[in-house]
Amino acid sequence: MIPPQPPTPPRLVIFDFDGTLADSFPWFVSVLNGVAARYGFRPVRPEEQERLRGCDTRSLLRHLRVPLWKLPFIARHMRALMASDINAIALFDGVPDLLRTLHARGVVIAVVSSNSPDNIRRVLGPDLSALVTHLACGASLFGKPAKFRQVLRALTIPPHHALAIGDETRDIEAARRVGIACGAVTWGYASADALAARRPDHMFDRVERIADAFRL
Repeated sequence: MIPPQPPTPPRLVIFDFDGTLADSFPWFVSVLNGVAARYGFRPVRPEEQERLRGCDTRSLLRHLRVPLWKLPFIARHMRALMASDINAIALFDGVPDLLRTLHARGVVIAVVSSNSPDNIRRVLGPDLSALVTHLACGASLFGKPAKFRQVLRALTIPPHHALAIGDETRDIEAARRVGIACGAVTWGYASADALAARRPDHMFDRVERIADAFRL
């Protein structure tokens, strides 16, 4: 009897950016209520913040009373705000070493984000940006499946050889719609309990644990 072969590590990792690679949540909280006043949605009280991290995206939008038609305008405004305050955004500890490790192992690195290419490259810096093979930016709030397919086509890598890693429940949903394995990090925007309830293929509680999913 031939023993079962161990699973092959993914050849491609598709990272979300904000809340996964970049520690932008404190900045996001600091500007959110100003954006709420500008676009006429409900502000968030400090005592609500932790509870709202447990909501999925649709529930959060309903709570904030954000009409879907306003989302592109809000996203564009947030990207511009971040560009003007980019020095306030830093990578999570361990992310530079993680990206270098994955690249050294031959893993193809992509980033899919609603953020802008300029913002992402400025936070990563030139050396780490050079490790990213494909950058698919400007994803709408529920538009990541299309961006994932774009990455797979551009890199000619089938879905079963990819792992998408993000920090929100919608990242898990998007990966599953495309047939990509999904990993969730617990240090970003959504709470660990909210992510675990979606049963991702991987849960990461520390940055350095991500490299284990790509170990031969």
